[in-house]
Amino acid sequence: MIKAKNIHKHYGDLHVLKGVDLDIKKGEIVSIVGTSGAGKTTLLQILGTLDQIEKNDNTQLLINDVSIPEMSDKDMAKFRNRNIGFIFQFHQLLPEFTAVENVCIPAFIFGKSKSEAEIRAKELLDFLGLSNRYNHKPNELSGGEQQRVAVARALINNPALIFADEPSGNLDTESAGHLHNLFFKLRDQFGQTFIIVTHNEELAEMADRKLTMVDGKILI
Repeated sequence: MIKAKNIHKHYGDLHVLKGVDLDIKKGEIVSIVGTSGAGKTTLLQILGTLDQIEKNDNTQLLINDVSIPEMSDKDMAKFRNRNIGFIFQFHQLLPEFTAVENVCIPAFIFGKSKSEAEIRAKELLDFLGLSNRYNHKPNELSGGEQQRVAVARALINNPALIFADEPSGNLDTESAGHLHNLFFKLRDQFGQTFIIVTHNEELAEMADRKLTMVDGKILI
């Protein structure tokens, strides 16, 4: 699913990623842990094509056998929309839109019709226990409900990969537990691969594999 080799990233003089190698199989749930500043989020953004990779000797990033460094920005944006879903700590829902409308946004970018997108959005919201929240705006939802809307948005285009950055960081213990169990339910039902950056040790230990980052590298 993902093959990354010799991944480096600099921000000015700051060397954030120092030759990361990674191999993730389809259907795996992989957690990435480490102290703040270890490079976890930077790695997630590069693997998710949100940040550009540095082209060094032997550098490689393949997602579903597609070479990411060779793609144009336009092709990469299209690839991202169709193959990758994102779940962030702060939900990033648009406050003026309802739950259904927020979930539909990636589908509209994909090119799906309004009716097709809304049918799929409601199916996902139903699956996530939000059938009575279709028309509620984010400020009318609890933190856990907002995060589940964000999960539905990440799933709307049936992506092969889901990247989650501290997905339960702003949730209470009960809501976090529900979200963690949901990831495994989703993997079993839809077959997605999950890569999760987290400080939550419970979630990290639940994953199929836990990777620890220290000073820009993954410990072997």
